Amino acid sequence: MPVIAPSILAADFANLEREVKMINESQADWIHVDVMDGVFVPNISFGIPVIEAIKRHATKPLDVHLMIVQPERYVEAFHKAGAEVLTVHLEASTHLHRTVQHIKSLGMKAGVAINPHTGVSLLKDIIADIDLVCMMSVNPGFGGQKFIENTYDKVAELKSLIAIKESKALIEIDGGVNQNNAKPLLMAGADVLVAGNFVFSSENPKEVIARLKAI
Repeated sequence: MPVIAPSILAADFANLEREVKMINESQADWIHVDVMDGVFVPNISFGIPVIEAIKRHATKPLDVHLMIVQPERYVEAFHKAGAEVLTVHLEASTHLHRTVQHIKSLGMKAGVAINPHTGVSLLKDIIADIDLVCMMSVNPGFGGQKFIENTYDKVAELKSLIAIKESKALIEIDGGVNQNNAKPLLMAGADVLVAGNFVFSSENPKEVIARLKAI
């Protein structure tokens, strides 16, 4: 069964406690938290205080995705805020191996994210050291974008690389995931599905999460 990680970016921020409790009561596995700095991506989302607030109410692990420049500066801060999975972008990390080792040394799972234009081959020297690859299936920075169809081929390519390098990394898909593309993504080799608008814009988010979990 896939790991389902609803993205809190699409939640009702005026009722964040209620939204987190809904995820707690659902069949979701993780809570996906997108941190944007307005530099690496055009948008600004939220930072440490909001994550601390989410953590106070969450019973599911926080899967924190840093869409920020120089993410290595904030590894310890996000750990203290409650991150259990911490993902940094390959494109934003000058010393990626060092950052990954720092994340793992604090007891978190280490993830590396890649943008739609970034080739899977660039992960070959780090794939054996990480727990997760977050594959962006939209251009990062905004919710509600259209899924990029080339993602299926990239997932299959990444699955092959993971096998060759004997990595235990999970493949996470972030962006535009819905009922139509979830099954093909899992068949291509995905393990974790991030869903934002698809979950939170529905009339019954818990039911949508259950349907994704059952695929």
